[in-house]
Amino acid sequence: MPDMSASVSLAMTHLVPLAEVDENKVTPGVLGFLVFAVMALAVWGLMKSMNKHMGKVDFKEPDASREEAAQKTTGPGAQRS
Repeated sequence: MPDMSASVSLAMTHLVPLAEVDENKVTPGVLGFLVFAVMALAVWGLMKSMNKHMGKVDFKEPDASREEAAQKTTGPGAQRS
Protein backbone atom coordinates (compact mmCIF):
# COMPACT_ATOMS: atom_id res chain seq x y z
CA MET A 1 0.00 0.00 0.00
CA PRO A 2 1.45 3.41 -0.92
CA ASP A 3 2.39 5.91 1.74
CA MET A 4 -0.72 8.07 2.42
CA SER A 5 1.12 10.68 4.45
CA ALA A 6 2.82 12.06 1.34
CA SER A 7 -0.47 12.57 -0.49
CA VAL A 8 -2.11 14.03 2.62
CA SER A 9 0.71 16.51 3.13
CA LEU A 10 0.55 17.45 -0.56
CA ALA A 11 -3.22 18.04 -0.28
CA MET A 12 -2.74 20.12 2.86
CA THR A 13 -0.17 22.34 1.19
CA HIS A 14 -2.71 23.12 -1.52
CA LEU A 15 -5.55 23.72 0.96
CA VAL A 16 -3.67 25.90 3.44
CA PRO A 17 -3.67 29.00 1.19
CA LEU A 18 -7.46 28.62 0.87
CA ALA A 19 -7.89 28.61 4.64
CA GLU A 20 -5.90 31.79 5.31
CA VAL A 21 -8.00 34.84 6.14
CA ASP A 22 -7.06 38.08 4.45
CA GLU A 23 -7.60 40.97 6.89
CA ASN A 24 -8.01 43.44 4.01
CA LYS A 25 -10.91 41.51 2.49
CA VAL A 26 -14.45 42.61 3.38
CA THR A 27 -16.79 39.83 4.48
CA PRO A 28 -20.48 40.00 5.42
CA GLY A 29 -19.94 38.67 8.93
CA VAL A 30 -22.60 38.70 11.63
CA LEU A 31 -24.19 41.94 10.47
CA GLY A 32 -24.69 40.52 6.98
CA PHE A 33 -26.30 37.42 8.43
CA LEU A 34 -28.62 39.48 10.63
CA VAL A 35 -29.71 41.67 7.70
CA PHE A 36 -30.35 38.57 5.59
CA ALA A 37 -32.31 36.92 8.42
CA VAL A 38 -34.48 40.02 8.93
CA MET A 39 -35.17 40.23 5.19
CA ALA A 40 -36.08 36.53 5.10
CA LEU A 41 -38.50 36.99 8.00
CA ALA A 42 -40.05 40.02 6.26
CA VAL A 43 -40.58 38.04 3.05
CA TRP A 44 -42.10 35.18 5.06
CA GLY A 45 -44.49 37.60 6.77
CA LEU A 46 -45.47 39.20 3.47
CA MET A 47 -46.15 35.79 1.92
CA LYS A 48 -48.28 34.77 4.90
CA SER A 49 -50.25 38.03 4.66
CA MET A 50 -50.69 37.60 0.90
CA ASN A 51 -52.03 34.08 1.41
CA LYS A 52 -54.54 35.38 3.95
CA HIS A 53 -55.73 38.15 1.63
CA MET A 54 -55.90 35.85 -1.40
CA GLY A 55 -58.09 33.49 0.64
CA LYS A 56 -60.65 36.29 0.99
CA VAL A 57 -60.92 36.85 -2.77
CA ASP A 58 -64.00 35.37 -4.44
CA PHE A 59 -63.10 33.96 -7.85
CA LYS A 60 -66.61 32.94 -8.90
CA GLU A 61 -67.41 34.10 -12.40
CA PRO A 62 -70.92 35.25 -13.29
CA ASP A 63 -73.06 32.77 -15.20
CA ALA A 64 -72.65 33.16 -18.94
CA SER A 65 -76.23 31.90 -19.45
CA ARG A 66 -77.62 34.81 -17.40
CA GLU A 67 -75.70 37.32 -19.48
CA GLU A 68 -76.88 35.71 -22.74
CA ALA A 69 -80.49 35.69 -21.54
CA ALA A 70 -80.28 39.35 -20.59
CA GLN A 71 -78.89 40.23 -24.01
CA LYS A 72 -81.64 38.25 -25.78
CA THR A 73 -84.45 40.00 -23.88
CA THR A 74 -83.06 43.47 -24.36
CA GLY A 75 -81.62 42.84 -27.81
CA PRO A 76 -78.49 44.43 -29.19
CA GLY A 77 -80.33 47.51 -30.49
CA ALA A 78 -82.61 47.99 -27.50
CA GLN A 79 -82.52 51.33 -25.74
CA ARG A 80 -81.83 51.44 -22.05
CA SER A 81 -83.67 53.84 -19.83
